[in-house]
Amino acid sequence: MKNEPLIKKTLRTLRRAVNQSGLDEKDAGSDPIALFEKWIVTAVEKEAFEPNAMVLATASPDGHPTARTVLLKDYGPDGFVFFTNYASRKGEQLTANPRAGLVFYWGILMRQVLIDGSITRTDRKTSEEYFHSRPRGSRLAALVSAQSRPVANRAELEQLLKDAEEKYKDSEVPCPEGWGGYVLNPTRIEFWQGRADRMHDRLCYTRVSDGNWKLERLAP
Repeated sequence: MKNEPLIKKTLRTLRRAVNQSGLDEKDAGSDPIALFEKWIVTAVEKEAFEPNAMVLATASPDGHPTARTVLLKDYGPDGFVFFTNYASRKGEQLTANPRAGLVFYWGILMRQVLIDGSITRTDRKTSEEYFHSRPRGSRLAALVSAQSRPVANRAELEQLLKDAEEKYKDSEVPCPEGWGGYVLNPTRIEFWQGRADRMHDRLCYTRVSDGNWKLERLAP
C-alpha cells in the first residue's frame, strides 16, 4: 500500500516465534481454579510487571461494551475479586448488567485465560479490610476521586488530595461508602497456550453445576 506509515506494514507482518510446551487435558485436570492457580504462580515468578493485571469487559444495559485493565486481588472457588469505585463507569454498568468478562495475558509465557461470569459485590467487611491494607496515598486518592467524572484540571484533583491529607493527617483514612469489591463468579474459563505455527492449545471449562465443570478442547 503506497505511502502508508511503516508501522502499518510492520503490524501486518509482525510474528513471534513460539516454542512452548503444550497444554494437555490430562495435565490440565478437572478443576479450572486449580489450573488457574498453577498459571498465576508461574506468571508471578516470570512476569516483570503486574502479572495480576486483567482486562475487565463490561456492557451497558443496551449492549455497548467497554473494557479496561484492573488488578486481581483474590481468587478461589467463589470467583475472582477486584476493587473499584461503585459509581465509576464500570461500577454503573455492573449494577445495570451484572455480567462481565476477564482476560489475563502473560506474553512471556504465551498464555491467556478468558473468564466469563456473573458479578456480585463483596461484603462490606472484605472491602474495608482490603482498603485499609492499601498504601495511605492510594486510600486518600480513592477518597477524593469521583472516578470517571469530569474534572476541571489536574490542579483541582491535587487540591482535593491536599485537603484530604490535611483533614486526615492525625487519623485513619475512612473507606468511602461508594468504594468496594466485586466477585466474578465464573461460568466459563478458557485456557490458551501459544504453540508453533499458530496451532495453539485451547481448553475450555464450562460450569454444569456447583463444583462440576465440562472440559472441551477448542480449535485454535
